Amino acid sequence: MQQIASLTRAEFDERARGLPSAGKIAGAIYRQALREGRFEPEKHVVGDVAAATWRGRFALTVPAARCHATESGATIKAVVELGDGLEVEMVHIPMGHGRHTLCISCQVGCKMGCRFCETARLGLLRPMGAHEIVGQLLVARRTLGWAFERVVFMGMGEPLDHPEVLCQVLRVLTDPGGLAMPHDHLTVCTVGVVPGIERLGELGMKRLNLSVSLNAANDALRDELMPVNRRAPLAELQGALAAYRQRANFQLGVNYCLLPGLNDSREDARDIARFCAPLGRVLVNVIPYNPGNAPLTRAATDDEVTRFVVWLREEGLRVRRRVTKGRESMAACGQLGNVELRDGRRRLPVR
Repeated sequence: MQQIASLTRAEFDERARGLPSAGKIAGAIYRQALREGRFEPEKHVVGDVAAATWRGRFALTVPAARCHATESGATIKAVVELGDGLEVEMVHIPMGHGRHTLCISCQVGCKMGCRFCETARLGLLRPMGAHEIVGQLLVARRTLGWAFERVVFMGMGEPLDHPEVLCQVLRVLTDPGGLAMPHDHLTVCTVGVVPGIERLGELGMKRLNLSVSLNAANDALRDELMPVNRRAPLAELQGALAAYRQRANFQLGVNYCLLPGLNDSREDARDIARFCAPLGRVLVNVIPYNPGNAPLTRAATDDEVTRFVVWLREEGLRVRRRVTKGRESMAACGQLGNVELRDGRRRLPVR
């Protein structure tokens, strides 16, 4: 049985061939499934037998979810239960002026091992299928009633660890017959998986946003903080990012988690500038560290963050200081990770 949320409109039409009234109603069924989170063939065909035939070929799984509001009630984290009982987390983030961003996950856990990240403590339990990743949008809108305009792949897991799954998800999200999300309303964030960056470039979505979690711009420190750097050192990552540029005005996001006493020196700022120099238009997002259940260091003070931002600007970089949202409820950057699942986790084969 095929999950509708894993298909583009053209793929759905192809698989619906031969079903009752497929030529007339396939578009309406697909649109209702992706935009409303409902698969109700009985509303489109006459007779129980015809509806059962559709249900015998397709399914739409909208996962269950429960919410955890933050201290302010503005940023909201939801725990999403997958079909096998495992869970991931997603976050609804207010962006001002009535706009919201949905931060979604793409793996149950993560194998990248970044030392400052709560998700890394889970390890990788399993990747998510395309329908499970898209399913987060469906449950957000249908069950939780969340409105959002943008989606960021910055939740649990490394999006480019399984690039073909991510590419299919991007096709589904942007398909005009379904969710029809603009390419530039989607952002993929990676720790620096070079083959995945190259594959993403081949997809041809020229307005898709890309950001990289840098967090250290010298190999010795990045090796320590982010084990992925041992497989693809900074020079290799830099080359992949320089080659990725999809359009003349493309702006690469460079995310930098500020870790007091570890990566917040004046020389660290100079290293970031040297790394960014050949990358064209860049925006450095300085993200104050959000301590998790096993803190690597303390949270940066406002003065420390301001000082580092000033140093980056003195190096000629465009900089944005990220406002911390959801820290107290473990909904902020680097804090997603299910403690109960980690403590009693069951290891599953990676598919």
